[in-house]
Amino acid sequence: MQLIFLGPPAAGKGTQARRLAAEYGIAHISTGDILRAAVKAETVLGRKAQQYMDRGALVPDDVMIGIIQERLQKCDCARGFILDGFPRTLPQAEALARLLESLEKPIDYVINMEVPVDEVLRRMSGRLTCQNCGTMFNLVLNPPRVPGRCDYCGGPLIQRVDDKVETVHERLAIYRKSTEPLVEYYRDRGVLRTVDGTGNIDAITKRIIKAIGG
Repeated sequence: MQLIFLGPPAAGKGTQARRLAAEYGIAHISTGDILRAAVKAETVLGRKAQQYMDRGALVPDDVMIGIIQERLQKCDCARGFILDGFPRTLPQAEALARLLESLEKPIDYVINMEVPVDEVLRRMSGRLTCQNCGTMFNLVLNPPRVPGRCDYCGGPLIQRVDDKVETVHERLAIYRKSTEPLVEYYRDRGVLRTVDGTGNIDAITKRIIKAIGG
């Protein structure tokens, strides 16, 4: 099974992607994680990405697609995968479609998690990110077992600058302009499944599983 998760910032995509990956025994591919891993490993593409990141520029689509291609060819993707954080624009979606066609790994479903703006604001005000491994927690939805510490690596939890309330509206505006058109793109291809992303985490997981016929 090949899945893509869409949704506004703080929709809970990462949390639900990890749950679904465990449920179906498939790989959870967070594009932020694999980008950081490629940079840390100093792969050819990782070094290219680092050049842009050092300048504060966006990593070009062709570099990101190359990094994703490398990741999809690893053995843990043989049974399927969930893409979390990519694509974010129509050109990225089109490039990804060409890549997946070449790999014979078509997307089965695109999960569009709908969350109202006031709920996004509430969640983002409580969102924390591990400074070491990048895992995200939320004081509202999935608080860490030990306050201020990551459940997975024990690293310190911080609030990212782009998660602060004053930047949320700008991020939502970017999402609506760049990412919302993907909803129509995937709806036209018959793979879109829209899910209510509010409420209890377990309830949201059940909605997603039901939406994909699980």
